[in-house]
Amino acid sequence: MSYEPKTTQEVADGLAAHGYLADEGLVTAVFLALTLHRPLFLEGEAGVGKTELAKSIARWQNAELIRLQCYEGIDAAQAVYDWDYSRQLLHLRAAEASGEAAQSGTAELEGQLYDERFLLKRALLRAIDYGNTTPPVLLIDEIDRADDEFEAYLLEVLSDFQVTVPEIGTFRTDNPPIVILTSNRTRDVHDALKRRCLYHWVEHPSFDREVEIVRMRVPEASEVLARQVAGAVEALRAINLYKPPGVAETIDWAAALGRLGITEIDETVLDRTLGTVLKYREDHSRVRDHGIAGVVQQAFDRGLLHG
Repeated sequence: MSYEPKTTQEVADGLAAHGYLADEGLVTAVFLALTLHRPLFLEGEAGVGKTELAKSIARWQNAELIRLQCYEGIDAAQAVYDWDYSRQLLHLRAAEASGEAAQSGTAELEGQLYDERFLLKRALLRAIDYGNTTPPVLLIDEIDRADDEFEAYLLEVLSDFQVTVPEIGTFRTDNPPIVILTSNRTRDVHDALKRRCLYHWVEHPSFDREVEIVRMRVPEASEVLARQVAGAVEALRAINLYKPPGVAETIDWAAALGRLGITEIDETVLDRTLGTVLKYREDHSRVRDHGIAGVVQQAFDRGLLHG
């Protein structure tokens, strides 16, 4: 059995102990997902920490993380199960070499080929047929990239937590995995799937929370530098960028500045290290057109310690 928290504070503490600082709304959503045994559907811009949350839950629960990365055209062979054709072929050749093929009938030989030892269990089947260990965390990442047919199949699996392999039988579990679905909202996911889940929209963290995250993940960064980095990222997100920086970029930037021995952000530093936090040339141009000085001024203002 997975650990079931008694309070939302236990969730907050458990996630924080494994490097994830969640706000009250997200903590409540995770608490309800774990105690009501419902999938949790997370939507939000790329980089807000949706995938990292699933990883942190797995670490906290001491559970295996099984990740299904969705993409256009994904089907059951990639997501549920497939047959190990190379091993089946080797088995046939071994049977022929030993003379077993001649002694066995065609039906018996075919039956041997569709034995569970030749079954390749993909993410969904592994999450259901995990044995007697702690239920895994099943991360279904970027479900918005999959097509309607796969989404319908996924809804069926999440409703019953069972998978039928015609040649073998039905795999099922009475103690389902912890399921986290994420979407960057490149398209709308059907209502039927959302109704099956609890839902939470994940925002970029507030300024103060982002400072806390930087201090936790980059402990060598001073409080002033952490505040300046968070302030500069806050300013960058306010510009109309193609890909606003996520929390991971904030952490990377703070770590890079620390490695360079930089204790304060200025225009030269920002210009030299912009590639750490922005990954598109067009966004670099937008920031320079907008004015690097304004971003640095906000970083400086946010870096001031009061009291």
